[in-house]
Amino acid sequence: MNKKKIFLIVFSVLIVILIGVIGGASAYLYNFAFEPQKPLNSTVPAKKEHRQAIDKKWLSNVKQENWSEISAGQNLKLHAAYISAKYPTNKTIIIAHGYQENHKDMASYIRMFHELGYNVLAPDDRGAGQSQGKYIGFGWPDRLDYVKWIKQVVARNGNQSEIGLFGVSMGGATVMMVSGEKLPKQVKAIVEDSGYSSIEGELTHELKTLFNLPKEPLITTAAWYTDIKAGFNFKDGNSLKQLRKNKLPMYFIHGGADTFVPTKMVYQNYKATKGTKKLWVVPKAGHAMAYYEHPIEYQNRVSKFFSEYLK
Repeated sequence: MNKKKIFLIVFSVLIVILIGVIGGASAYLYNFAFEPQKPLNSTVPAKKEHRQAIDKKWLSNVKQENWSEISAGQNLKLHAAYISAKYPTNKTIIIAHGYQENHKDMASYIRMFHELGYNVLAPDDRGAGQSQGKYIGFGWPDRLDYVKWIKQVVARNGNQSEIGLFGVSMGGATVMMVSGEKLPKQVKAIVEDSGYSSIEGELTHELKTLFNLPKEPLITTAAWYTDIKAGFNFKDGNSLKQLRKNKLPMYFIHGGADTFVPTKMVYQNYKATKGTKKLWVVPKAGHAMAYYEHPIEYQNRVSKFFSEYLK
């Protein structure tokens, strides 16, 4: 066997091994990021843990309805909890939850809006809580589900409905992604807290932070793998592109010490939107901790913003 043939064989074997390694790493990244599992970070800040325990107990005792919806594609049955306001109103806040969470983890915000006099609809996203699905959508396929939830609120509560969208962390990205869709006129304003500027950007950040790996080739190959397994390419999930189509008023909130969704992303999001906008970067607050660090100020700011547009 001549040297040329030996070289070709060795080169071919190395290519096969490389493809296998990248393929395996892509599958691992998908399983790690997109498949529902126990939260990666089980350490909850004390202020949040204490407040959540109280508010989850409240949520379990408050009167609520179970709503259902069929996902926009893939025919999944989705669940949401609907909590009517104490006194009849046409104003409803739809709440989007965070990564590896479900609507119960939004108990503090549900209670806040309920006590402010709003109806509240809190869905479980695909693969979360009581909703069907085997993957986390990071807000991208979910955005179209939220359009359906919005239309259901209008159908149930009437054309005079006035609706606000609210989300934290992945939920913040979700409502930003929703903002770029054609929405019913009843949607009046949006508040996003700690949302990322794109799925690709967030996964690239985590790839570097957790594994000290460069963006490519894994982000691209994992996007292909996700398309095969979950039916969507996460590179399409871009808050900035959606915000450039948004004309609704939006309030951006972010922790000044957020290392999970880097604080720089909120400035990118704020710059991208085409609607009326406000920004509150909370000094020294970590990821999604603005409410738990400053509950009274948070409630006052969010309440004032929504009351300006939901009249």
